[in-house]
Amino acid sequence: MVSYHPSLSLLRPSVLTARASVIGRCSTPNAFVSIPVVSAAPLRLRPLLRAAAGGAASPVGGNGGKRAVPPSALLINFARSNFLPLALISGVILGLLDPTLGCLAHEYSLSKFSTFGIFVMSGLTLRTKELGTALEAWPAALYGLGSILLLTPFVSQFIMQVQFFPREFITGLAIFCCMPTTLSSGVILTQLVGGNSALALAMTVSSNLLGIIIVPLSLARYIGTGAGVSLPTEKLFRSLVTRLLIPLIIGKVAREASKGIADFVDRNQQGFSVGNAVLLSLVPWIQISRSRSLILSVQVEAFAAAITVGVLIHLALLAFNIAMLHILSRLGKKGDSVFAKKEYTRAVILVSSQKTLPVMITVVEQLGGALGESGLLVIPCVFAHINQIIVDSIIVNWWRRRDQQNK
Repeated sequence: MVSYHPSLSLLRPSVLTARASVIGRCSTPNAFVSIPVVSAAPLRLRPLLRAAAGGAASPVGGNGGKRAVPPSALLINFARSNFLPLALISGVILGLLDPTLGCLAHEYSLSKFSTFGIFVMSGLTLRTKELGTALEAWPAALYGLGSILLLTPFVSQFIMQVQFFPREFITGLAIFCCMPTTLSSGVILTQLVGGNSALALAMTVSSNLLGIIIVPLSLARYIGTGAGVSLPTEKLFRSLVTRLLIPLIIGKVAREASKGIADFVDRNQQGFSVGNAVLLSLVPWIQISRSRSLILSVQVEAFAAAITVGVLIHLALLAFNIAMLHILSRLGKKGDSVFAKKEYTRAVILVSSQKTLPVMITVVEQLGGALGESGLLVIPCVFAHINQIIVDSIIVNWWRRRDQQNK
């Protein structure tokens, strides 16, 4: 890619020719167009974690000297890069500090509207033109769907055997394991690491649509039986259809029906991501506000233990998927199997190991307290959702560094 600098238009052709004779001797084999090198300032790529933390590169002056970045700019960059985790944590903190507004929002069923809005925006931002390129890797996609909807929910019955107080913490994490994959973070991380984003998108869409049918069955079999209660499977299925599938279809139809809407959404991806994060943070805020008195009675050690368990569950899912893909890659012909191609395996590992928070919260709301206090069920999953993004970001950064070293 060739960058155009406005100051070049002020230079006479003779000056450009003179400079080209002096500094244009360096060959540029990778350039599409051969042009004189006007600036010797090197282009450096920031590591993923620094970018994710909002760290900005110091501005470089004309003489190559670096100027210090103001702390306010660093803070703004950090907030932009980590808006979703910050929004979720802020919702938890606000609910604990003052539950009045959260309880009022619950009386007006604000969480139902926020969930509806989340999936309308998901439909608006859903691009399916490149899904056809994922057909080549259908065995990897099939394994990914099996891992998300069948294998990892199977683990939840063992999580239910863990003795923990309050019991809702473990039950909430077990419910979390039965959920489909995340709506956006898995695809974004796949893009960052150079994986097949079309495959990641295909698994994301398919698992969330199939999850409407499979999640209620998984909960009834693995969670309801373990807790000794009967779950309203039919009611849960109808709720997932009306609050997840219908708004997703509305958003997708609006995108396909109007090119203007599609272009507007594509131009404002960051704004839609912020809006999605705000709507998502409203739900834990309301749940925590409702259960504030009960949550404050829980010891800090219990919170720390629940967060640790959530991290261990995600690490276990990562290890399981990595091991299974390694075994499958050995079964096929070397170099021919889709499981031996890192662009496919990385997409499967990231997407298959993550679980979505919005669907989990929708499920908890529909259970009506059958498995315990809603706020206690949700809060460990909020931190599990944040932790899985942090852990996977570290893994993606490690993959990127290894790829650069192998070049």
